[in-house]
Amino acid sequence: MAMRNSIVSIACGAAVLLTGCSEPSTSLGPAFEPLAVPARGYVTAPRLAGDKDGKVILSWLAPGPDGTALQFSRFYRDNWSPVTTVVENVEMFVNWADLPSVVPLGGNRLAAHWLVKRPGNVYSYDVAFAQSSDNGFSWSSAIAPHDDGTPTEHGFVSIFPHEKKAGLIWLDGRNMANEHDGGDPAATGMTLRAGFIDDKRALHDEQLIDALTCECCQTDVAIAASGPIAAYRDRTVEEVRDISVARFVDGAWASGRTIAEDNWKISACPVNGPSIVAGGRFVAVAWFTAAVEPVIRLSTSSDNGETFRDPIDVVTGETLGRVGLALLDSGDVAVSWLRTGANDSTEVLVRRVARNGSMGPVLIVSTSAASLAVPQMVRLKDSLIFAWTRTKDGEHRVASARLPITALTQAN
Repeated sequence: MAMRNSIVSIACGAAVLLTGCSEPSTSLGPAFEPLAVPARGYVTAPRLAGDKDGKVILSWLAPGPDGTALQFSRFYRDNWSPVTTVVENVEMFVNWADLPSVVPLGGNRLAAHWLVKRPGNVYSYDVAFAQSSDNGFSWSSAIAPHDDGTPTEHGFVSIFPHEKKAGLIWLDGRNMANEHDGGDPAATGMTLRAGFIDDKRALHDEQLIDALTCECCQTDVAIAASGPIAAYRDRTVEEVRDISVARFVDGAWASGRTIAEDNWKISACPVNGPSIVAGGRFVAVAWFTAAVEPVIRLSTSSDNGETFRDPIDVVTGETLGRVGLALLDSGDVAVSWLRTGANDSTEVLVRRVARNGSMGPVLIVSTSAASLAVPQMVRLKDSLIFAWTRTKDGEHRVASARLPITALTQAN
């Protein structure tokens, strides 16, 4: 699969290619509160998930005696709780960009997913899904949300609560089984699919949302007043890879729609997915593009994502993307991202964007992040919780921090 070589080349060359003018920034000083993560040793793939009740969970991958383990911790009484292991599997597929998850679904319900290698091509793997009704002390046996059986890629999953079920969207490569034949990309490319899994492990309403998408960009889902809204990087047969959203309306997913025509034409996946948040009828989407120059953009909607305003540029120049998004009060949002810093360091940054488009200072969360990583950010009451992969002594570890939301408006 020649496409994969192009993906790797772009990812490794990002620090060289995506440079430009700098944004003003300031360190956080005493406002920055490091949080001890109970993960030990060489761990990676951190992912944060929260719910409307204020439950926040951090998951990651760690080596174990019987394979790779998916573990998690809950943020409780201002600290991360002791480690809980969901599963340990010798066939676990580990990738810096395609992150597993542990997601709260409300009450004592949790859902988890991870990736399992299939024989054959290195990029052939399936999604495994399990759920818990007792806050993660016990887990159901795993099932796959897809049943195509093809030796292709299935991943980049987003899980969300929907009624009494767990909703999932994922990138599905079943059409790529015939990619070597050189067929039409519209018939042999990556697709976006969705489904719902009930508490009896039954899959409902599996549906194709988009028949041609970018291959390796993260997906995201938010819950607006009208229901779930998915954000993902789309793809045309002409290799334009802009951001689209799809709404779940009247019991089915509507087709995806491009929210801003960046017209980023690139012949390989940039491994840079969007982030979406919602509150009531308000929806915001942030994403990275390099159609003209590297830039992080933000677009908002006041009608459940039916229409979006013209995007604004949150930051330009020295950005690697990998955006995060958190909804604050009154329609303000916090946007986080990666950039290349001094002495080949990689920095995690955050900035507040008001509903009227005005922006706060660019604040540094960390200067020791791994360049091939996807930093995480969620809101918890009056704070933001961050997690990222950091590099120390040549090893990857998981770091976390808390920031009061009031710090986002401090003067430069």
